[in-house]
Amino acid sequence: MVGGYGGAMDFGADGSRLGGPRRKMRGYEDLFNPEEEVNKYIMAPDSVPARSDLGNSILVSGWARDRERTDQPVFDLLNHEDNTAFRFQRIVAFVDDEKFAKKRLLSRSARYTGLLDKLVVQQADAVGAMPTVEQLEGIDSWLAHVQVDPQNPNKALEEVKDIAKVASAASSSLKNVAIMISNSQCLTEISSCVDAIQQMDGISDKVAFTIVSVGQLEDTPEGYRPYEVSDFGTEAGKVVGTISRDESYRLVTECLALKCGVNKALSFTEVKDTVNSTAAKLIKGLREAGYTRPQEIHHMIVAGVANYTKAINEYKQKIYEIENPDPEKLRLEKEERDRIDREAFAQQQVEWEERKAKEIDEIARSWAKREYFRKSMSGNMGMSEEEYIESVWERAMFEGDLKYRMMHGGQTDERKETQEFEEKQARKREAALKRAREALEGVGTISEGEGKVKVPDDDDDDDDDDE
Repeated sequence: MVGGYGGAMDFGADGSRLGGPRRKMRGYEDLFNPEEEVNKYIMAPDSVPARSDLGNSILVSGWARDRERTDQPVFDLLNHEDNTAFRFQRIVAFVDDEKFAKKRLLSRSARYTGLLDKLVVQQADAVGAMPTVEQLEGIDSWLAHVQVDPQNPNKALEEVKDIAKVASAASSSLKNVAIMISNSQCLTEISSCVDAIQQMDGISDKVAFTIVSVGQLEDTPEGYRPYEVSDFGTEAGKVVGTISRDESYRLVTECLALKCGVNKALSFTEVKDTVNSTAAKLIKGLREAGYTRPQEIHHMIVAGVANYTKAINEYKQKIYEIENPDPEKLRLEKEERDRIDREAFAQQQVEWEERKAKEIDEIARSWAKREYFRKSMSGNMGMSEEEYIESVWERAMFEGDLKYRMMHGGQTDERKETQEFEEKQARKREAALKRAREALEGVGTISEGEGKVKVPDDDDDDDDDDE
C-alpha cells in the first residue's frame, strides 16, 4: 500500500511475533532474545489504518510567522502524493501577514507538486489571533501550531483550551483537530497540562483531537535521530531537549492521518544516546525491516518501547524458569509425559494387533480358497466354497499365522510346527470320536418323557494335554 496506509496492521497482542532460532536444549525451541535479535521480534511491515473523516479541506494555523525561514515543509506533507490518507482539495494557510506568507509559500516547488492549486492564504484578524468559528466554516480538519513561551508557559496551554472551545463551536463541519506544541520542555506543571488535555477530551464526542508535544525545534534533517513516545500530561511525558523541526512536522501530520492518533495526547522526545537506548534500537530495527514512516510511527504508538521491553523481560523470565525449574512442576510434567507415552504405546499395540489379525485372516482365507479350488478340480466336492472354508478354518488360521511370521521375519520351523499342529488335530479328532462312541454305548442318561440322550459335559483334559 502506497505510503503504508490501508487495513489494520496485525502486531499481535504485544506488537511482536512468535518464532526464532531453533535450539537443541529442551524448552528453548521457540525462544529468541529480542534484545539481541530485534529483527526476529519485528513483524514484516503491513498497511496501517488511517482516519476516514479527514475530509477535503484543512486549515493550518501557527506557521509561516518566522521571517528567517519558510514553513512550506508542513504544507508539502499535507499535499504529498505518497500519503494516501490525505485527499485535501483545499489547504488554507491561516497567517498573520498574507503578503509575507505568499512570498514564502508560493514557490516553484509548490507549483511543481500541485500545492499551488490547493493552497489558499488567509490573513488573521490580528497578529497571533486564531481562526474564528466563521473562518472555520466548511473546514473539515484543523492543524495548529502552539509555541510555548519560556517566560509564560501556561499561555500556550490556555491557547490549547481556546482551540478546544472554537473547535467545539465549529463542529458542524470540523471533525479533526491536531495541535503541535513546540518548546514543551518549558511545561513543567503536569496538572496544567492535564487540564488542557481534559478540555480537548471534553469535545472528543464531536471533534477528534490529537496533541503532539515536542521540544525546542532545531534545523536538523528529518529522521536524523530516533525518538521516544510517552503520554503527554504524565511524568514520563515531560519533554526534554531539542527535536528536528522537519521531524516534528512529520510526527504531527502522521498522527493526524493515523487512526491510532485519534483522541491522543503524545510527547515525542529525540534520543541522543543511540547506542544504549531501547527506543533507538527498536526504531533502527523497524527501519531496517523496511517500515515506512507511517508504519514506524504507528508501531511506536500502539506497541513501542513498552511492549518491546515486555518481550525482553518475558524472554529473560522464561530462560530463568528453564534453567531453574520447579521440582514439583518437573515431576508433574514427567508424569504427564509418561502417561501420554503409555497411552500412545498401548494404542500402537492395539492397532498393531488389529493389523496383524486382519493380515492373518486374509492369508488364511486365501489358503482355504486355494485348497478348495485344488480339491474341487478332482470332483466329488459336496459343499460350497464358504462351507469348505468354515470346515477347514482352524487349519487355515494355522497356515495364516505361520505365513505371517515368515513374511515379517518371525521365528518359524514350518516342518515341526506343521507336525505338532497335525498331531494336535489328530488328538482332538480321537477325543471327539471317543465321546461319540461312549454316548452310543449308553454312558449318557436317557431323559424320561423326552426320549433324549443327555451326554456328560466334555472333558477338556485332552485339549490340555495337547498343549
